[in-house]
Amino acid sequence: MSGVKLLGVNGSPASQRVEWALKIKGVKYEFITEDLQNKSPLLLKSNPVYKKIPVLLHNDKPIAESLVIIEYIDEAFEGPSILPKDPYDKAIASFWAKFLDDKCLPAVWKALWSQGEEQEKDKEEAYEVLKVLDNELKDKKFFGGDNIGFVDVVANFVGFWIEIVEEATGVVLVTSEKFPNFCAWRDEYLNCDKVKENMPSREMLLGFFKSRVQAAAAIPK
Repeated sequence: MSGVKLLGVNGSPASQRVEWALKIKGVKYEFITEDLQNKSPLLLKSNPVYKKIPVLLHNDKPIAESLVIIEYIDEAFEGPSILPKDPYDKAIASFWAKFLDDKCLPAVWKALWSQGEEQEKDKEEAYEVLKVLDNELKDKKFFGGDNIGFVDVVANFVGFWIEIVEEATGVVLVTSEKFPNFCAWRDEYLNCDKVKENMPSREMLLGFFKSRVQAAAAIPK
């Protein structure tokens, strides 16, 4: 081992981002699976503030939060660049990564699991943030241009997971009529060999989310 350990959960978009970054750099690492219902002393010690995965341990020094970890990996290890080298381009990439985590992911997740009277309102909020992404991707193959980069790695939830959760819940948010640029990006993204190599089993995730839907349906209203 190279002194690198990753505390995470299989099938977690946040864990998967970090794994992808490590693989891009060619870093060998040990993946330590966490039980989020019974968090290990190592996780609680390594991330005492948020107590969440993922956490990267490099020579026993912990780094938490997936965006921070990816930036660290990019600077700490040799290999292909993940973030742009130009300071302005790097700042723009960081902006969109933060937008994805702070605005897009929460709105989309809420809309996918919403029910009853709140559903239409939640879907409209999700449409607003997805429209912003759609506009940003106009005339682009990937967020950074012709090649997959930092923002595309961060966007793995909307690129891969969202369609699976749509199938499980029956809630459709993304269509090519509403978001043509986003859908074109997603097609490129999902057909990229690097993406295929670094994503978890679609069948496993679909089964997990269908079980969650069934469990929610069984709860007395």
